[in-house]
Amino acid sequence: MFNETDAPQPPKVLTTPLEIAANLRQLQDSHDPLIITFHERSQRFQSYVVHVDRDSNTLALDEMIPRDGEKYIENGEPFRIEGFHDGVRIAWDCDDAPTITEINGHRCYRSALPSEVTYHQRRNAFRAALKLSQLVDIVLDGEKLKGKGALRGKLLDISATGCKLRFEGNVEERLQLGQVYERFAAAAPLSIPQAMVELRHLHFEERANTTFAGVRFHNLNGQLQRKVESFVYQLQREARRFDKDDY
Repeated sequence: MFNETDAPQPPKVLTTPLEIAANLRQLQDSHDPLIITFHERSQRFQSYVVHVDRDSNTLALDEMIPRDGEKYIENGEPFRIEGFHDGVRIAWDCDDAPTITEINGHRCYRSALPSEVTYHQRRNAFRAALKLSQLVDIVLDGEKLKGKGALRGKLLDISATGCKLRFEGNVEERLQLGQVYERFAAAAPLSIPQAMVELRHLHFEERANTTFAGVRFHNLNGQLQRKVESFVYQLQREARRFDKDDY
């Protein structure tokens, strides 16, 4: 159903300072959220790249959310950092404890630029956007969802591996990056009664009073995977037909 070029590409290991700094700067410029995990612990923390300087070989990360992860830094515990930019997973290890300091009055963690960064094109699959008049209703719920009641929103686009969601208002406090939510449902014509999804992106757009979330399908069974791929393929065909009509 999909071309071989749609398949995820194998990861690359970046080792030159120029490549590493350029990719970290992309994470900084796009304000892409990072997920921090300490090797011996299950809890995940969120941060952002706030400073990249290739000349001085330094990198700074924003204060962790929740902040109690700082005590693990103070203990000298190694951790892994993972971010996503335009479907590319950018990850590296921090084995040497960074310095807890401030930039412009804001708490941050300063360290040397990593010597290696994993660059992994996770999503080459066609990502199909839905027309505004045809947005699919979705429901997101699960044991780890904060607050009362499920979140109801709209499906904006979808690929074979994940989708982008829209919720009215600011719901960032109810969600946690890296968390798996076991009750995701989508209305017709996608018609997913229940699936597990992992939250990969989260951003509140204040001007639109809207929260955007990117999720990755988690352990889809064969039947649901075929249903998703069929829906994406249908959208892909429609998009190509409309493109031809424009000429």
